[in-house]
Amino acid sequence: MRKLLIAAGLFVLGMAVGIAATSPLDPLRAAPHIYELAFENDRVRVLKRTIRNGETPPLISQPDRVVIYLNPCAWMVEDEVGKRMESFRFGEPTWTPANSHGGETSNVVQECHVVEVELK
Repeated sequence: MRKLLIAAGLFVLGMAVGIAATSPLDPLRAAPHIYELAFENDRVRVLKRTIRNGETPPLISQPDRVVIYLNPCAWMVEDEVGKRMESFRFGEPTWTPANSHGGETSNVVQECHVVEVELK
């Protein structure tokens, strides 16, 4: 009986992971022109992302992740604090908690290339 419960639990966990990967809000499904799969295993998924000026990405949802900038990047951000410029250096890693984002036109100074390491 215990083995059956463990097997059922693993099946449900596997289904949940599979459903998350095929969600309409998954970046690879919703925005294949922006995101590219670089690597995946049972612990992480690594995506390459290109941020282009004037592009409006669709709404996507992502888990906790580390973002590493492959070139100097800067863009304008407008939020409750006001309007300001955010900039990142080549190789700079940043932590981004799980969130949903998109639907806003990118306002980057130059095309940005990043690697995103999503935690599973």
